Amino acid sequence: MTVGLSTTNLANAMLNGIRGTSFSNSATYIGLHTGDPGASGTSNQSAVTVRQQATFAAASSGAIALSATPTAWNMTTSETVAYISVWSASTGGSFLWSAQLSVSKTVANGDTLTLNTCGLSLAPLAA
Repeated sequence: MTVGLSTTNLANAMLNGIRGTSFSNSATYIGLHTGDPGASGTSNQSAVTVRQQATFAAASSGAIALSATPTAWNMTTSETVAYISVWSASTGGSFLWSAQLSVSKTVANGDTLTLNTCGLSLAPLAA
């Protein structure tokens, strides 16, 4: 399994921020996957390839989480969604990280899949 932070686009960029190279991301988008998205975030894409914009609350205690309105997709086929990928743009952009859903969701054409929670935390923290 290769879920986690993108080494090139997120982990290295954050670490380079420590040494004075700026890192910023103006928006965050989430894509759906039926299996592990892989190291580049492009494997096992859902039939619904539209990435939905996600809004995260300000970081606290080394973690971020979705805020405000849940993120939702209109499904176009029957499949089981088991993973997500997080990107810097609605198309193209930089792959930031991926995660396995706590529970896979089987959907059918016409269903709406809603992601109510999503977060990222960095640990261990010193204080």
